[in-house]
Amino acid sequence: MGEFINFLGNNLADFWTYTGFANATVGHIVMILIGLFFIYLAVAKEFEPMLLIPIGFGILIGNIPFNMEAGLKVGIYEEGSVLNILYQGVTSGWYPPLIFLGIGAMTDFSALISNPKLMLIGAAAQFGIFGAYMIALAMGFDPMQAGAIGIIGGADGPTAIFLSSKLAPNLMGAIAVSAYSYMALVPVIQPPIMRLLTTKHERLIRMKPPRVVSQTEKVMFPIIGLLLTCFSVTDGSAYFSYDLLCKVIERKRGHPYLGLLGMLFFGNLLKESGVTRRLAETARGPLIDTITILLGLTVGASTQASEFLTIDSILIFALGALSFIIATASGVIFVKIFNLVLGKDNKINPLIGNAGVSAVPDSARISQVIGLEYDPTNYLLMHAMGPNVAGVIGSAVAAGILLGFLM
Repeated sequence: MGEFINFLGNNLADFWTYTGFANATVGHIVMILIGLFFIYLAVAKEFEPMLLIPIGFGILIGNIPFNMEAGLKVGIYEEGSVLNILYQGVTSGWYPPLIFLGIGAMTDFSALISNPKLMLIGAAAQFGIFGAYMIALAMGFDPMQAGAIGIIGGADGPTAIFLSSKLAPNLMGAIAVSAYSYMALVPVIQPPIMRLLTTKHERLIRMKPPRVVSQTEKVMFPIIGLLLTCFSVTDGSAYFSYDLLCKVIERKRGHPYLGLLGMLFFGNLLKESGVTRRLAETARGPLIDTITILLGLTVGASTQASEFLTIDSILIFALGALSFIIATASGVIFVKIFNLVLGKDNKINPLIGNAGVSAVPDSARISQVIGLEYDPTNYLLMHAMGPNVAGVIGSAVAAGILLGFLM
């Protein structure tokens, strides 16, 4: 009987060493609370539930304590585990282009086509990326890490993941969570900046209704857009020339952002051509939903306490917030300056300057909401969608420039 009790006690003791209770640390508890907080924001506050629920639940999965020496192959960083296999879509960079394919199939570029000068607002908002890049350098991050951190200012999660997976894989979890967090907090962060930088008179500016865009223009836009962006900005390090061609061949890479912009414009062509409706519906429906689930879950799971709870992560969140604030302010200030050279009948309402960040369509909705507060009949949504979709293109180009210079 005594031997049986000893046997049972030893086995129970061994069993205990494999449980989460025995292996839990303060870091695990903190990360689990963060995951629960993300889920709370998604369910109770409806802040980007399509993103925050997968990420929040992924954080829970990634921070379940287990015995690392047991060789169970359940962790996301353990080669051969299911999570590790799914995570390869992040580390290899093929989830983000598929997300862009779906975004292209959902996006109507009519507002941008009807008023091309709105693209300048999207370009101006990218100052947030390069501003944060310079500040990160000054804070001691190396150039590649600074470039990956700066892209948070574009408020474009897939682009942030794509760039950080190339430049700073060790910081990708913190950068991705930071980017998606600030995308979800657009309704909280942007309105105070917009009110601070505009006068009541500016908020009441009425813009001309956008002209009707023909179907031919809609079909031609993704083709011309792809050719112009990829021929105008090559790999971020030189102009298009024979020397560049030799450099591209030598470095075995071409346009760093071609996968993103190519898929964005391809998805839009599927939508606008009118003859590939099934493909467009698949891209903007089942495909993007599936990739969003896998992307959110694996990015969340990558934030293991040992990897995530560091001083660098805190600095990344601070720099991400600063980058987002600079991007929003740059768009609004650019419109105010641009209005100085525009005719009286062509003024742009500065409230759409915030839409230059590529949080589609949330930042455009904020322009609409703030505009209606001051004039219930002034609808800015259609105008704000112009710089909003331009911001998607701009952040991808900015990522390509950073990748071209830094790699």
